[in-house]
Parts: sequence; C-alpha cells; structure tokens
Amino acid sequence: MRIGLYPGTFDPVTLGHIDIITRACALVDRLVIGVAINRDKSPLFSLEERVEMLEAECAGLSAGHGTEIVVYPFENLLIDCARDVGATMIVRGLRAVTDFEYEFQMVGMNRALDASIETVFLMADARRQAIASKLVKEIARLGGDVSSFVTPPVREKLVAKFA
Repeated sequence: MRIGLYPGTFDPVTLGHIDIITRACALVDRLVIGVAINRDKSPLFSLEERVEMLEAECAGLSAGHGTEIVVYPFENLLIDCARDVGATMIVRGLRAVTDFEYEFQMVGMNRALDASIETVFLMADARRQAIASKLVKEIARLGGDVSSFVTPPVREKLVAKFA
C-alpha cells in the first residue's frame, strides 16, 4: 500500500490545499493529512476546528481514485510523523520560488533523518498560486471577500471568527 503524508497547519484549509489533496490522491492508496500543532504559530482556528474543517472538506474527494483520506494531528518531527503513519512519501505543494527555498532545506534535513522517505512536490495550479492561508485570514479580518480562495463552509467559519 502506498501511503503519503501531506502536512501543514491548514489555518484555514484553502482551495489551494484542496487542489493538492485531490491531485495527491492519484499518487497513493492512503493519503494522511497531517495537521501540525506548531507552538511557534498562533493559529486562528483551534486544532479541533482545523481537523473538523479538513474532514468535512475531504469527504468524497478521493472517490475517483479510491484513495483513503485520513486527517491526523501531529506535534512531533515531520519525519517521525511520516514513520508513525507508515508513509513512504511526503507530499508538498509549491506556489513560488520562495516556497522552494524553504522546502529544499526541509528535504535535506528529512533525508538526513530518514533517506527511505521521499518528498514529492506538486506545483500549485496556476489559478491557485496566489492563495496563502495567511493572506486569506488577513482579507477576511479586514472584511474582504474570500470566496475565491476557500469553500463556502470555510468562508462562513472565517466570517464568524472575525464577527
């Protein structure tokens, strides 16, 4: 069984994340979406809210591929999380050159920790390259329309957070 891990904070989950999840389903039999607990970040949504949003957004996404999607919170090293879930690949989305520089360093460190776990990069769809959770939150906070960046249920949750 091919198991992939797609890690992130998903604060909130965006259409860019959904695009990567959907495309990653074509590569694996099971896709574990690792929801990171990052003490260095102050997420808008709690861990429970982020997990709930992802579970709702991923329901039915894998139907065309038969891929099982599992949402899995984690706080340990990414490579340890990959081992914990039995992943042989880490899936990462790239939007721009700045993403690549950070990801390049992460791949090097992860390979040093466990060379048996590959990292696979999926380029963001051209229509989704500008979407970043940080910017989506800022637009929502200032009362802007985020409906082009998130699904309607996530938009409602953002509006409620900033009401």
